[in-house]
Amino acid sequence: MRTDYKALNLKIEEHVLTVTLNRPDAGNALNTLMLTEVVELLSALYVNPEGVRCIVLTGSGDRIFCAGGDLKERKGMSDEAWRMQHALTEQMMRHLLECPIPVIAAVNGAAFGGGCELVVAVDFAYAADTARFALTEVTLGIHPGAGGTQNLARACGVRRAKEITLTGLPFSAQEALEWGVVNKVCPAEILMQEVVATAKRIAGNAPIAVQQAKKSVSMATQLDIASGYRFELESYYRTIPTQDRLEGVLAFNEKRKPVFTGK
Repeated sequence: MRTDYKALNLKIEEHVLTVTLNRPDAGNALNTLMLTEVVELLSALYVNPEGVRCIVLTGSGDRIFCAGGDLKERKGMSDEAWRMQHALTEQMMRHLLECPIPVIAAVNGAAFGGGCELVVAVDFAYAADTARFALTEVTLGIHPGAGGTQNLARACGVRRAKEITLTGLPFSAQEALEWGVVNKVCPAEILMQEVVATAKRIAGNAPIAVQQAKKSVSMATQLDIASGYRFELESYYRTIPTQDRLEGVLAFNEKRKPVFTGK
């Protein structure tokens, strides 16, 4: 796995990869370089996870998770240049949605525009109590184009999503928790500790089972319940011939912690 990114910082520990959006002087905004690097990283992990079993996504510093698209870079862009750059955003979101590895956001500060869209695109998110959220696109003459209208509605319901999207107004971490945008709110100083603990818990489970379960749960909002259950069963049966299934049952009977290998 490449580690010499310029707009991202990578750290791996106990099968958990922490990816830090690293443009603190620009609010960790998504410019062309950062988008390109996120797409490259997720593409590489899709082909070969290299032992990564859970990903934590966060922002550099303690004030801003991600300010969204870099409007300074976009100033004066032609329509064609804007479309070409946005194609990178589209690739990033598709890679996030199709990533077989669970992704958790650690929202350490403001998550506005595309930053908020990242929060609702990952599998789930924890937020610092100082975090703020907003989809501000309509105040700039556009509207969410990084999955925001789809993922936010799935997270908090259509009526709340319309209110957030059409007003462009910010909301607090506590409101994000109450509305289902994030799963947990933590004191800022222990946010990463809480997120990494959850990530390590996931990484300690059987990787194939985790990946199959993630895919199955993701289909719950896309299929009727009968079709969804058929999908669940297909996912389930893929775990039966694995070595990890044998190890899990054996460890249970031997009253010890299982050692999963992802095979």
